[in-house]
Amino acid sequence: MQIILADKAGFCFGVQRAINTAFKAGGEGKVHCLGPLIHNPQEVARLRDAGVDTVNDFSGLPAGDSLIIRSHGVPPDILLRAREKGLNIIDLTCPFVAKAQKHAESLSKEGYQVVVVGEKQHPEVQSIVGYAGENAVIIETPDEIETMRFAGKIGVVAQTTQSYGNFSEIVLRLLRLSKELKVFNTICSSTKERQDAAKVLASQVDVMIVVGGRNSANTGRLVSLCRESGKPTYHVEVADELLPEWFSGAERVGVTAGASTPGWVIEAILARLRTIG
Repeated sequence: MQIILADKAGFCFGVQRAINTAFKAGGEGKVHCLGPLIHNPQEVARLRDAGVDTVNDFSGLPAGDSLIIRSHGVPPDILLRAREKGLNIIDLTCPFVAKAQKHAESLSKEGYQVVVVGEKQHPEVQSIVGYAGENAVIIETPDEIETMRFAGKIGVVAQTTQSYGNFSEIVLRLLRLSKELKVFNTICSSTKERQDAAKVLASQVDVMIVVGGRNSANTGRLVSLCRESGKPTYHVEVADELLPEWFSGAERVGVTAGASTPGWVIEAILARLRTIG
């Protein structure tokens, strides 16, 4: 059985930067992260062992402690409250997310109703909406548009891990409804590279394995894209989840991984596949 790893898989630049900084900070003092640093339980556990704990509320933390703002970012009011409390802020907001936040803020100031294309409950989307003004709306799928009303001027930004297909279809539908539409394509280039590589690989193999946290948005989109190819696709977090019967009769197995999947997890998956093969 031949095992092929996608050309683009695993940590992106923003996540790698955040992980490196967090591990270093954990060795230098009391450090907390506002929410899981990344959507990968295994790496979050390693961070905890290295002195970086996860908190969902910083109100009880003493002044002087360090608070990590994860790659998803936070709304500006939360950042302001953390600074006023006297916490040492380690801002690890992904540069692509920060760009989406700035575009949302500028669109709002220019009088546009801001549309954020993304998952309503995702922390990154919530952070962008915090910059987008009180009239901002979140759209997950094109069909939602049919029941919505919009202002005359619409400005659009995207969750950085959105698929280009979903984003472009929503923009096209908004174009029919708006007299003025301003669009910023804020999808991360690494996201597109991973998605393109996964689609190409899925077309060349018999089975696809997608590695990553089950609460990871970008990993979930990789799963959907691979399944659209018609190939059997399995989403796993760790090597122990791989079942030999998935590969019965398979000659070529493809592996890809979300942007929040650490290299050591991917290597364990590959080693287990080699054993099965």
